Amino acid sequence: MPGLMTEYSGRGDPARSLALLWRTKTQEPSSRRGKPELSVDRIVRVAIEVADAEGLAAVSMRRVADALKVGTMSLYTYVPGKAELIDVMLDSVHGEVERPEEADTGWRARLERVARRNWELYRRHPWLLQIATSRPVMGPNTIAKYDHELRAVEGIGLTDVEMDSVLSLVLGHVEGAARRALESAQAEQQTGMSHEQWWRAHAPLLEKVFDASRHPTAARVGAAAGEAYGAAVEPEHAFEFGLQRVLDGIEVLIERRTAKPGRRR
Repeated sequence: MPGLMTEYSGRGDPARSLALLWRTKTQEPSSRRGKPELSVDRIVRVAIEVADAEGLAAVSMRRVADALKVGTMSLYTYVPGKAELIDVMLDSVHGEVERPEEADTGWRARLERVARRNWELYRRHPWLLQIATSRPVMGPNTIAKYDHELRAVEGIGLTDVEMDSVLSLVLGHVEGAARRALESAQAEQQTGMSHEQWWRAHAPLLEKVFDASRHPTAARVGAAAGEAYGAAVEPEHAFEFGLQRVLDGIEVLIERRTAKPGRRR
């Protein structure tokens, strides 16, 4: 997968994007003899397959048309352009996130499951990390996902704004950890050198210039981390450790919200 680049959700024409996301305007299927019928769903499915295999930069109307073995102009009958296509791709994969009826467990277990489902979504579709979503896609799957995930912290003493902020905090950690995991994998792929090989090449040279007595804390902690991880970073550990600390912090907030008046915390 090429290096990270950024697309932005919500760049398409609002009326066309919403009509496409909610399928309020249907097109007649292609009737070309001997050719599979085209549809928005089929176009989006192939575009996702291209992005999964080659990265988001590879996705274009022409590339998707080639994969479908149709002319590029045929796609514009169904999808106005790449901006709208990206929005529907994003909403489509959001529909993959499981939304089961949660057992009567505590908020922490529910929120942890939200984090893990999103972690797995990024691992399946790393190109999601290439889309800036400060202007979220207002599609049916994205809204249903948001609603379901908010219910993890419903009725536990938080305000509505705090509920949104808590969810954003957890999902932000997941996104950051997934990004570091992708960058770590890309470093190996693009350099042809494993992290262990990289360290073996650099360690003897570093020993000649690095004075551990001047930076004793860095020397001690760096050595311990390197021995534990077998590399400078360990994305899985970063995700797991960070998730638990984020949940710890949320727990403090909830305890403060639910504390009895006058009780010191």
